[in-house]
Amino acid sequence: MAGRFFDQWTIGDRIAHEIRRTVTETDNLLFSTMTHNPQPLHIDAEAARASEFGQILVNGTFTFALMIGLSVGETTLGTLVANLGYDKLVHPKPVFLGDTLRAETEVTELKASQSRPGAGIVTFTHRLINQRDEIVCQCLRMVLIKGSAA
Repeated sequence: MAGRFFDQWTIGDRIAHEIRRTVTETDNLLFSTMTHNPQPLHIDAEAARASEFGQILVNGTFTFALMIGLSVGETTLGTLVANLGYDKLVHPKPVFLGDTLRAETEVTELKASQSRPGAGIVTFTHRLINQRDEIVCQCLRMVLIKGSAA
């Protein structure tokens, strides 16, 4: 399903995104090295084993990016003008290698654009949930979306 136009959203709309993703060691290592993040908890198995978690933690910015990516196809694909910002980003539970994650989205606010007739700002609450039904990441995402194609 392609993204929706501004006038196709209503407050309270909810989407349980179908695509799930199991996080691999390669995902975590590549993302950490590509973003120059040398945190030993992400890339050093011995340091991670000696931590309170006892194992490698998946990079939190990868977790966040995955949450947004899993939502794009059913929210903003082809209708996005711009991401305006993210707010209240939290990681209530850690993500470990081998966790399988799924995303859910809820529309929490709608506002017509003053500068672009027909377009509007949609505020999404995105949640990323692991195989144990624990929320591992959550944020508000504010986007400028095109008006209806009609």
